[in-house]
Amino acid sequence: MRRVGLALLLGCFLLGSLHADWDFSQISRKAQALYGPLGAGQQRIDAWQQLLATQKQLSDAERLQVVNQFFNRQLHYEEDIDLWHEVDYWATPIQSLIKGAGDCEDYAIAKYFSLRRLGMPADKLRITYVKALRQNRAHMVLTYYATPEAMPLVLDSLIDAIQPASQRTDLLPVYSFNGEGLWLTGAKGNKKVGDTKRLSRWQDLLKKMQAEGFPAEPAY
Repeated sequence: MRRVGLALLLGCFLLGSLHADWDFSQISRKAQALYGPLGAGQQRIDAWQQLLATQKQLSDAERLQVVNQFFNRQLHYEEDIDLWHEVDYWATPIQSLIKGAGDCEDYAIAKYFSLRRLGMPADKLRITYVKALRQNRAHMVLTYYATPEAMPLVLDSLIDAIQPASQRTDLLPVYSFNGEGLWLTGAKGNKKVGDTKRLSRWQDLLKKMQAEGFPAEPAY
């Protein structure tokens, strides 16, 4: 009986850790200690907190729309080299909201964590690395899969409209990932090739978020 009780207790603890609350008072305090005065960024963080607190009862389609519009309006596009003085820097949602700016992966990252916080399962969401053919450059978007084999919808920082990938002929997918795995795109479709421990920037991102006061990786 004692072993069963311990197992149940451990199971409840682990389940609780998956849904650990986000303490925005603590997050703001830690962000200020890490990055200095938040300025207008505090208003953007407060608006994000309000969105996450009030939009959980929406349908998937409505949540996608609300989150996509929020970040496309709150952030303006700026290259990493100008914003962070690095060639490729993956910012946390808090960092992006403090700056009020980010590049393509920062939009996708912020939308991903927001939708996960709103209760969307990880297997419906992937951050997808693509080639933007019109701009002839690398790009990142967030993709949503209603079912594992469904045509994904694309949430993009370039346009506000959420469209099926079949209509985004300007984007050539290369690989995708979420908190649970990494996929490569090929002639036979997506193939899972491993976990995100292979993505050092993703691991660094999670560490930065934990330093800001967010829960550990399993929540994502």
